[in-house]
Amino acid sequence: MSPEQATPASCTSGPGNGPLAEIAAITEGMSVGLTEAAARHITRYLGRRGKGVGVRLGVKTTGCSGLAYKIEFADEVNPEDVVFEQLGVKILVDPKSLPYIDGTELDFVREGLNEGFKFNNPNERDRCGCGESFRI
Repeated sequence: MSPEQATPASCTSGPGNGPLAEIAAITEGMSVGLTEAAARHITRYLGRRGKGVGVRLGVKTTGCSGLAYKIEFADEVNPEDVVFEQLGVKILVDPKSLPYIDGTELDFVREGLNEGFKFNNPNERDRCGCGESFRI
């Protein structure tokens, strides 16, 4: 996506007592975004599903390189979630995962008969041979 097409992602904390001071201080200046293709796919899927508030991104410890991406459709915003909104889509991230995916752009790609989400993470330094995990 070119800079002219990019819309800045806004960031808030989840529902409940309002922004949590510690999370707000830690996550200030961090961002996670998505491409128009990813936004279209997420919006279409949530519409067919008939429920959901957005997509939840994170990382888990696994694989030979150490970390793997997690993605799931979210039905509600958790109090600890950091919420980014871009192109009409809410991107929910837990505060522990955010430092690993700060600056990441989520894309939806079709390559031949395969299609799926692709994480374009500027922090990624190495990826295992099987493509399951990555290292920061």
